[in-house]
Amino acid sequence: MVERVDAEKLSEHTATRVWNVHEFCLRHRLCDEEERRLTLLFGAFATASELLHNARRAPKWR
Repeated sequence: MVERVDAEKLSEHTATRVWNVHEFCLRHRLCDEEERRLTLLFGAFATASELLHNARRAPKWR
């Protein structure tokens, strides 16, 4: 079933934030290889929760 939603009726404060994967990687200082992996996994956009739980980051102490 398809339901039409009017843009005026949508709340600006959504519970789930959707990020551009490239902007997320820049903000969290992830390498290009990790950005490619996340883009292949999710496409150009993903929720903040998906990105935070799937991003791999090298430890700083090594």
